[in-house]
Amino acid sequence: MTPARTLALTAIAPLTWGTSYLVTTELLPPDRPLLTATLRALPAGLLLLAITRLLPRGAWWWKAAVLGTLNIGAFFALMFVSAYRLPGGVAATLAAVHPLLVTALASGVLGERVAPLARIAAGTGVVGVAMLVLTPGARLDVWGVLAGLGSAAATAAGVLLTKRWGRPVPILAFTGWQLVAGGLVLVLPTLLLEGPPPALSAANLLGYAWLAIPGTALAYLAWFSGILRLPASRVSLLSFLTPLTAGALGWVVLGQSLSPLQLAGGVTILVAVSVGAYAGREPHRPSVVDAEAPRPRELVGAGT
Repeated sequence: MTPARTLALTAIAPLTWGTSYLVTTELLPPDRPLLTATLRALPAGLLLLAITRLLPRGAWWWKAAVLGTLNIGAFFALMFVSAYRLPGGVAATLAAVHPLLVTALASGVLGERVAPLARIAAGTGVVGVAMLVLTPGARLDVWGVLAGLGSAAATAAGVLLTKRWGRPVPILAFTGWQLVAGGLVLVLPTLLLEGPPPALSAANLLGYAWLAIPGTALAYLAWFSGILRLPASRVSLLSFLTPLTAGALGWVVLGQSLSPLQLAGGVTILVAVSVGAYAGREPHRPSVVDAEAPRPRELVGAGT
């Protein structure tokens, strides 16, 4: 698979995650963020484990636990705390710090060469998200800000460690390990802080099914596959597509209006993602076969 096609498939993940805001507000019970996080991760992970029937071995028991906690458990929990304590725009902007962290650390942690243009794209993307989602009256809450920064740090660390450790098994099993680990981390806090699950309506079940299967299982399959095949700094820039998708759905489905500044923010995000994709491309170096292979005209001449 070519890098361009891998990047396009990886983009499915943040685009799908952008639907979770609409699903949460329209289909799920209110004020149950930890329950939502748990039901996103654990059923999806168990489904993938049932399909693959592969369990970790040796050091991969603790490695899978660490990756699952960072990529899934801590990320989901802190993200929802931030979302409930802050206006959505502030929470989304804090989450957008993740590409900046990955871009800043990829060189030292992974030895990746990060092009200056990619660093500029990461900063531009954060500005675009702020233009898209921040409002003049946005209030700040200290714990909400810390939770938002913590969720960005958790997923950034998860991306870097996933890239550094690689995977010892097919991607289905690798993703299932992390989803189960992250879901199990969330079970006890969910029961202690939110109590038993409420009675769920058909709309609730539909919403949880969407978040668990397309929004988590399939999305994380695409995400981890991209992380393992492409430079981490290049993949992380795709996460800017999540708030862009959420804003677009709010406009199209819910009839929410977008100001000229917000529209400019959406364009800025698209420019940042496009520039980041271009900056991460490896220059083409003709192989020995390419250099010595006859040109089409030579082939025609040889056959006449």
